[in-house]
Amino acid sequence: MIASFTCETLFDLAGKQTRSQEINELMAAPGFWDDQEKAQDLVSELRRLTLTIKPLAELVSNADDMGVLMEFSEEDDSGESTEELETLSRSLESKLAALELQAMMGRPEDSCNAFVSIQAGEGGTDASDWAAMLLRMYQRWSEDCGYKSEIIEISEAEEAGIRSATIAIRGDYVYGYLKGEIGNHRLIRISPFDAAGRRQTSFAAVDVVPEIEEELEIEINWDQDVREDTYRASGAGGQHVNKTSSAIRLTHEPTGVVVQCQNDRSQHKNRATARKMLQAKLYQIEQEKRDSELAAKRGEKSRIGFGGETIRSYVLHPQQQVKDHRTMHTSSNPTRVLDGDLESFIESYLRWSLQN
Repeated sequence: MIASFTCETLFDLAGKQTRSQEINELMAAPGFWDDQEKAQDLVSELRRLTLTIKPLAELVSNADDMGVLMEFSEEDDSGESTEELETLSRSLESKLAALELQAMMGRPEDSCNAFVSIQAGEGGTDASDWAAMLLRMYQRWSEDCGYKSEIIEISEAEEAGIRSATIAIRGDYVYGYLKGEIGNHRLIRISPFDAAGRRQTSFAAVDVVPEIEEELEIEINWDQDVREDTYRASGAGGQHVNKTSSAIRLTHEPTGVVVQCQNDRSQHKNRATARKMLQAKLYQIEQEKRDSELAAKRGEKSRIGFGGETIRSYVLHPQQQVKDHRTMHTSSNPTRVLDGDLESFIESYLRWSLQN
């Protein structure tokens, strides 16, 4: 098994390393940037190769170490080599599983950063509170994965929670991991806002778009097709943010897509971020024309409430359960899930999407 794994992995690694070396030689040649489009494509390819070469090399090295430890363990009566072999085996299994997940994400945008938007739906104050809980869940997931997150836009609700928010999560393959979160999320619990202590169902919608790289950008007529509005930031952010019209809202007239950014004191920086978000959404719309499932989630059928398609339910009363209605994957510990433990749901979605 180890020999088979090593041979197959060595073959894959050698091919990727050869291609990486070819690109590096092309980049060092004079006139590489004369053809900007071709150059950007190669730079993007090199980045994706680099993301896989390192873990592949580690797997090959670990597999070699396992072969040596297996020989030692046969002659080691103390059992130390066997214990070390078991530890390395668990580590190798974990790394192999992570690489397998990465291999499932084959679209160019899967390796990108992501903008995650959350919108409160039906359920009144409970829905606003639920939207804030989801925002925290993705922030905690980002933190646990070692990614960086930044609030781009947030609209506070009157009583509790938020009406909407957008955060940027930056790191390798963030979009690939989170694309399965798109859709309606339902919470069932005893409402903390109901004096009678009744059970309440509330909804919030999650949307995820890639922060596209330069080589993936699409053509936009900024002068004719995009309307720009400025406004004062509504959330906390210092006196300068609240007293000047530094927030930016962009509306793409042909599609009706609206994005906004208010996280920075600089109107210029907010405009640049909003443009990135708009490009990402329009790029994703083009991709979804070939993906009816995701298109339906963002279309008119995706009502954020009863009657809309729910991808996941979080039940806190009477039982304790989180269930994904596409993959049928469940967890009996919603507290851990809401604290950002999404790995099992992400993995089950990626495997399910390959089969479907």
